[in-house]
Amino acid sequence: MQTGTAPSTQLVRRVNASAMLKAMRGAGVVTGTELMAATGLSRATVISICDELVRLGWLQELENQRGAGDYVKGRPARRFIFDDSAASVIGIDIGATKITAIVADMAGASLSKVTMPFRTYNVPADERADVLDRIAADALHKAGVSADSVLAVSVGVAAPVSRDGEVLTAQEFWKSFDVRRIVSERHGWQVLLENDANLAALAERWQGTAQGVDNLVVMLAGDRLGSGILESGRLLHGQVGAFGELGYLDHVDGVGDTFGIAHYAALWGREAVQDPASALRLLCDGDPEALTAEMVFTAAADGDAAARKALDRVAHRMARVIGSISTLVNPELVVIAGGVAASAHALLADIGKELPDFTFTPPRLATSVLGDGIVSLGAIRHALDYVEEHALDLYPASLPKHPDAG
Repeated sequence: MQTGTAPSTQLVRRVNASAMLKAMRGAGVVTGTELMAATGLSRATVISICDELVRLGWLQELENQRGAGDYVKGRPARRFIFDDSAASVIGIDIGATKITAIVADMAGASLSKVTMPFRTYNVPADERADVLDRIAADALHKAGVSADSVLAVSVGVAAPVSRDGEVLTAQEFWKSFDVRRIVSERHGWQVLLENDANLAALAERWQGTAQGVDNLVVMLAGDRLGSGILESGRLLHGQVGAFGELGYLDHVDGVGDTFGIAHYAALWGREAVQDPASALRLLCDGDPEALTAEMVFTAAADGDAAARKALDRVAHRMARVIGSISTLVNPELVVIAGGVAASAHALLADIGKELPDFTFTPPRLATSVLGDGIVSLGAIRHALDYVEEHALDLYPASLPKHPDAG
């Protein structure tokens, strides 16, 4: 029976094309023989897909070595180069107080990065959509690329997202703010939606301290805690996209909620302000409500005992958090990420000392060096993965229309 043969053949071809693009991105000029070695594909398959990718505008075929003046014996090798500038993708992080957008080329190189705050906390959906429009336009303008060059837009949200890109229905706010529909209708772009911590995990494994680590937990640990989890290099979602959600921490002794490092550093630091000997009083001009987590970390680094005590409590709590999730998923590495990451490095030694008290499988610990742009960077990786997977269906704006169009 031949039922399903054509779809199966097309699927194999898509997978092979994706493997080819992965091998060519950032590799410079490559020959068919080099692509065979990199992908394990036959010469006939490599050349056939190269020809198609050239036709679609993804690759450029260069003059062979003999034609370029370099003498070679036998048949000259065909040479190809991936066109990094053929198209672009956008990665967007929608937070509670701001939006960050990155425009990147097909090699993943950032062309622009723009951050725009909201007028106030948790603004209405229509206003949030208007800010999203403005930041996308600004990012494209600064990148020097046109809107019709965008092949995919990936958006990170602080909510569980299913494999199909749907926000978990329990999240009421996202019912009124349908990001995919709004962006698609206004711009005509292919829009992907993903949980912000999941995107942080993709970014960390791509360009951060977790490169090459297949079993990984990345924790966004600022005001709230969220986690993205990779197992054997695969991002885990669960049945409805809630894998890695940390609501269970409400029931963990010594934790009790999902507030993060920044929240508790400031909260417990405010208690320390009552100590007249603490430098924290000077840092916040005697107003506990003005105290920030960064002030507490600064005072602790300068040797302030009250600030150090507050951070000891934070470290103890994070050891319980990381211990619980490590017992569940047994990662090799846990990375603390987000805007708090640089400061949180001071907590790692204390967390590491206490971890064996809360898990039989303590992981390595690290803090991210990717800064508060980690989610939008992960969104770029997410968008590039989509483009690679659908390379035979997408085509760069360098072509006036699809080659197969009438």
